[in-house]
Amino acid sequence: MAETQKRTFNAGGFLRDVSGHSSFWPAVALVVLILACGIKSPGFLDVTIQNGALFGQLIDIMRNSATPLLLALGMCLVIATGGIDLSVGAVMAISLAVSLTYLDNSPTGGTLPTVLIAVVIGLVVALVIGAFNGFLISVLQIQPFIATMILMVAGRGIAMLITRGQITTVTSPPFKAIGSGFLWGIPMPIVIAVVTFALVTVFVRRTAFGMMLESIGINRDAARVAGVKARSTTWTVYIICGLLAGLAGIVYGAPTMAADANNIGLMKEMDAIMVVVLGGTSLAGGRFSLGGTIVGALILSTLERAVIIFGFPSQTTPLFKAVVLIVVCVAASPAIREWSRRRRLRKEASSAVTAA
Repeated sequence: MAETQKRTFNAGGFLRDVSGHSSFWPAVALVVLILACGIKSPGFLDVTIQNGALFGQLIDIMRNSATPLLLALGMCLVIATGGIDLSVGAVMAISLAVSLTYLDNSPTGGTLPTVLIAVVIGLVVALVIGAFNGFLISVLQIQPFIATMILMVAGRGIAMLITRGQITTVTSPPFKAIGSGFLWGIPMPIVIAVVTFALVTVFVRRTAFGMMLESIGINRDAARVAGVKARSTTWTVYIICGLLAGLAGIVYGAPTMAADANNIGLMKEMDAIMVVVLGGTSLAGGRFSLGGTIVGALILSTLERAVIIFGFPSQTTPLFKAVVLIVVCVAASPAIREWSRRRRLRKEASSAVTAA
């Protein structure tokens, strides 16, 4: 009997630990969304193989999650330091505009070497922009909100100057393959997102860098006194955020091979912040969850598909994004957790009195 009670107690403790994890309620929301879509659309969960490649609505959701995931990975690191980057949408537009303009002006724009050069140039420009943001914030001590708003406003104008106010289009199968090709049957955006996530995770979690991020986000002054190089660490995360935003812009624009500086990356900074919050990372800085960003990106893409499946106008998507964000944040809020803990303790005390 005692052994059974002990086993039950351990199981209850395990459930409490799982439900208390920052990614638990976002994962629940994702499962509920997928099940609801599966019930409404019977073929939603089907995955087929055609010509050696994976197809299906679930595959499309993962493909569409690549861009917000790339943006959110950089944003997650920035938010962990207590900062914010509002320029990621504009960086997407600039990076794509630079790459496609180079291809458009090159006589060998349809060859793989030229495409690789164009992608590298676009990423380098994005890296420089991230370094500029980091300089304003870490060296000049400008508030992150103000510093990154500068490029949020001016960046789209820079992209318009690069494209001369026109929609730049190219015909380059190697470049298009970045967004619509397959590698071993898996869509390239998924492959790029997974590889990038793995590299960022190894860099952050297998080195002391992640601990420095959390210490800066919790208390910057205390971290500096403890010997943490707050300036260089902060500068580095903005460089990473800019680089990932540039990569997101190239992946996003590759399928159409068109750079519309007016619309590429528009409001994507809000999506990136939403994904980070849905993933369980606090906007106050400190502890962060890279794994949770995957859940948040999948929630965002599943929600966009659910709006279509349930027959709602696409213009109402922001409303449903807000509803899901509110529900998940309320469920995971410290006040709700404390109320649940006290209720559980009262219940356990009542059961103990009854048993006695």
